[in-house]
Amino acid sequence: MKNIKLIRVIKDYTQIKVQIDTGISQSTLSKYESGDLLPTAENLMILADYYATSVDYLLDRTEDPAPYPKKGIKA
Repeated sequence: MKNIKLIRVIKDYTQIKVQIDTGISQSTLSKYESGDLLPTAENLMILADYYATSVDYLLDRTEDPAPYPKKGIKA
């Protein structure tokens, strides 16, 4: 999951900062970034909102980091 780490590095955040801000443990974040653990759906949504990106970006399904439009808002 290269994009989970890439977006954190681009934003110049440490894993500890992300842990404090999201409540996801640093060890879990580390496992997501190394590919040793797949993120839960709940944690994917937390991270996508936190980084203002899409779940597809975090899962390396797209290279476009743009977030999805919010539900109920027409594009």
